[in-house]
Amino acid sequence: MSTSSPNRMILLGAPGAGKGTVAKGLVAHLSVTHLSTGDMLRAAVKAGTEVGLHAKTFMDGGALVPDGVMVSLIAERVAQPDCQGEDESVKFLLDGFPRTLPQADALDDRDLGPEAVIYLDVDIDVIVGRLTGRRSCPGCGAPYHVEFKLPKVDGICDICQTALVHRTDDQEGPIRKRLDAYSAQTAPLVERYAEQLITINGNQSPSDVLRDVLAAVAVNG
Repeated sequence: MSTSSPNRMILLGAPGAGKGTVAKGLVAHLSVTHLSTGDMLRAAVKAGTEVGLHAKTFMDGGALVPDGVMVSLIAERVAQPDCQGEDESVKFLLDGFPRTLPQADALDDRDLGPEAVIYLDVDIDVIVGRLTGRRSCPGCGAPYHVEFKLPKVDGICDICQTALVHRTDDQEGPIRKRLDAYSAQTAPLVERYAEQLITINGNQSPSDVLRDVLAAVAVNG
């Protein structure tokens, strides 16, 4: 395994670009901790940390957690042992943040800016096809896909035999609205991080995308 891979990495890409799959692959090949902002929020609230309790006041009111609170949450999280490298550097793979230019500025203000930004570049029509094909089990939550992960019996969950559903947020109208929001808010980060950007063709199969990501960050195997 190469030791030259970046310490602080960010995964960037539209909803449905495959960030979750790439994150799992990187964690399996690198000694890096995957930080999902949603998971961090829930963990901090459950643990009752000062930042978690502050975030909870916004979450309980149905409001977005402010950028400053989110960055404080990230700073609190990366201080934990699993984000510390052997040379006392901070190591993490951040997924879900930043989403806007002000959030990127806030990370820089904390000296938590990325050394590498992995951008999964996927055609919009490919993303729409991926997301509209998803089916969910309302019984146990198991995910399926009409092209990539079919159940053994059409329309029925393999695990609990509940009828699968096509969720509203997996239909084309809501998906395109989410992609429009991404383009307006998050896509400018591609230009912001031009020097750190590693652009990957995300239209490929998951295994090929991961192969290219691993090669780009100098990981063998």
